[in-house]
Amino acid sequence: MRRFRRALWAWAVAGLGTATGCTPPYISQESKAILREDTVPRPLPASRRTSDFTPPPASLTAGKSPFANTTPPVEASDAPLPINLATAFRLSNARPLDVQIAGKQVAAAAAVYDRARVLWLPNISLGMDYFSHTGPQQVFAGEIVKSNRNTLMAGFGPNVVFAFSDAIYAPLAARQELRARHSAQQTAVNDSTFAVAEAYFGVQQARGELAGALTAELRAEELVRKTTELAKGLAAPAEEHRARTELGRRKQAVSTARERWRTSSAELARLLRLDPTAVVEPAEPPFLPITVIDASVTIDDLIPVALNARPELTGHQAFVQATLARLKQEKIRPLVPSLAVRSVSTNPSGSLGYGAFGGGRSGSLNNFDNRFDIDVQLLWEFQALGFGNRARVNERRAEYEIATLDLFRTQDRIAAEVATAFAQGRAAAQRLNDAEPAIKEAVELVKKSVDGLGQTRRIGDSLTLVVRPQETVAAIQAFAQANTDFFAAVADYNRSQFRLYRALGHPAQCLAGAVPQVSAEAPAPLPELKPPAQSIPLPSVSIPNSPVLIDATVTPASATAPVLPPLPAPNPGLPLPVQEWTSVPPSVENRVPTVTEEPPPSTPPRPPVVMLEQGYSEIEAESLRKSRARSGRATMALVAAATLG
Repeated sequence: MRRFRRALWAWAVAGLGTATGCTPPYISQESKAILREDTVPRPLPASRRTSDFTPPPASLTAGKSPFANTTPPVEASDAPLPINLATAFRLSNARPLDVQIAGKQVAAAAAVYDRARVLWLPNISLGMDYFSHTGPQQVFAGEIVKSNRNTLMAGFGPNVVFAFSDAIYAPLAARQELRARHSAQQTAVNDSTFAVAEAYFGVQQARGELAGALTAELRAEELVRKTTELAKGLAAPAEEHRARTELGRRKQAVSTARERWRTSSAELARLLRLDPTAVVEPAEPPFLPITVIDASVTIDDLIPVALNARPELTGHQAFVQATLARLKQEKIRPLVPSLAVRSVSTNPSGSLGYGAFGGGRSGSLNNFDNRFDIDVQLLWEFQALGFGNRARVNERRAEYEIATLDLFRTQDRIAAEVATAFAQGRAAAQRLNDAEPAIKEAVELVKKSVDGLGQTRRIGDSLTLVVRPQETVAAIQAFAQANTDFFAAVADYNRSQFRLYRALGHPAQCLAGAVPQVSAEAPAPLPELKPPAQSIPLPSVSIPNSPVLIDATVTPASATAPVLPPLPAPNPGLPLPVQEWTSVPPSVENRVPTVTEEPPPSTPPRPPVVMLEQGYSEIEAESLRKSRARSGRATMALVAAATLG
């Protein structure tokens, strides 16, 4: 165990040196041996890192629809609500109730912190006190005497009772809890923004499926008409029933797709607190893929970015520091005194201490004069002969260990979320590249099948159809399935991009500039959300010491995006700033998001390492070692590489 503690101390020093850009001058051989025993995984060299990401088809990002009429109309009985994605993101920063609740929780934590900072200030009591006594009473010598007296006092008195341990550590713990609430507020904003993105792309998917269902319905109606007009002998009578059956199925598909559009619109309206009866009509075409994260980055590049920028980690770090402050508070409680200052001019004590005092016999009040009485005490308290103090220390230590383990669990969860979103984005991109040519082939197949229906050719002495009705039915079914697969791939790709963006922990306010800006008439209740008249370039979001640069600027496909100076890196010790971003109006050309990559630094990048305060217990050290071994790619891998190098 002693050997393990020494190794843990070496790990902490190595991580601190790596985070500050320097390497510790000495690492013991014992620590190196333990690192070798644990076989901490090393990251791949930069030359061997590859990305298997295939970008979406250029025709889609350029705004070219795979088939005609991909934007279905709203029914006359529905109330349309035009909106674009940038406006939806702006509304997601303020309107959702979860964000407002998180803001009120920050205000409550700030009030608790303010109260803890003034714990040592006295309370002031102001008022009057009247006392009357009639009958026997015992004097100091023990004799019983009868008296009839009364007193009156008017004034004020200072009173305060506090432990020095509470005055020192309570503000520290309250400040860390305030930091945790700030992080929770940013987390609520990020979660609400991602929920809005998911609902928005659900609306887009329903619109695309409805567009394909309407196209398939038109083709099915044409199939029924041509099948009915076929001469007897060219097709069996059952073919007309087959065609009408397929038309009925296509009509059902249209009703189902329109229902999904309405239900997904209701969910988006719920998140944004808009009119739930309106049908949201996005300004962007439903087939448009949105790329937010650079396609050239790898999972090894993204995990350190997430561990540095996620507000959940900042909140958990603050909570660990708060539990540590409470642990220290209980440790020194029996060693430092408590201060009690009480005004004792009247009974009970702790009320009035200075003022005008007078009295007399038999109800008379006279002889008024100033009076001042104060009692100051320094008291050392040992709860339950000290056993109570020891129990409270053990309780606080357990809370600290739980918070530390919860921090490790959050780190593992964040790394898993990044890996999951990364894999989903790669798979969705591949599906989209496969679905785009498939939907084009299906469109061509339906067109040729319907157009060829009724054409005949002579084989011997008999006429036969070039395209039989059942083949046309199969073509319409293939188109319907290809349409569903295509728009599902587009929606899944867009969701995965914003899921990965959220997993990286970037502030949600930047998303309004990371999406294609398509004009949409603002709804009547929200006239203040109309975009400005001039295009505003949005800055790029960069993380220092990381090869990833996510450019939030949207430019046309034929232009080069200007790269502005990067924003300062988010500091885990401070709450993330809340900045207002305005949406950018569209240009005539189709806009697609572009992502630039930061030039490689001259020295190998060192991702930040999440460090805790020293003084780990055995269970913390053991959990730290196992957690770092599991997620070595994210943090301890580079620490091990630096120490063993």
